[in-house]
Amino acid sequence: MYQRILVPVDGSESSNKALVTALQIARESGGRVRLIHVMEQLEFVTGYEQFGSYSGELALAMREAGTKVLDDAMAIARSAGSEADSRLYDKPGERLAEVVAEAAGEWNADLVVVGTHGRRGLGRMLLGSGAEQILRLSPLPVLVVR
Repeated sequence: MYQRILVPVDGSESSNKALVTALQIARESGGRVRLIHVMEQLEFVTGYEQFGSYSGELALAMREAGTKVLDDAMAIARSAGSEADSRLYDKPGERLAEVVAEAAGEWNADLVVVGTHGRRGLGRMLLGSGAEQILRLSPLPVLVVR
């Protein structure tokens, strides 16, 4: 049924659960998985950008961390025997959900599978809900895994 499954990963437990679910769906349907990691700008995470721009060292550290997240997720996909590839997205000025929706369209994905931390109250208000944003902006079905 689903042949092209997009999975945003961040290395968290909920992200890994979503990945495992996506791999199961891909295996059952004969599909493939694309793993993506989005390097979000710090002002989207913290609410403000203190110094106006990143130092080269911070940008490099963020890129290295994102690459590790993707490498770890690819190792999970390989161990499951699933066909998968990965992409790292660094799109300044764009939020996670915007990049995920764009990536899904570019790759002609059939489904997005995303993990959620299940935050409520103040934690959700302060940290936001990436899964909810993806759900609102995605042009295709989204499976949310708690």
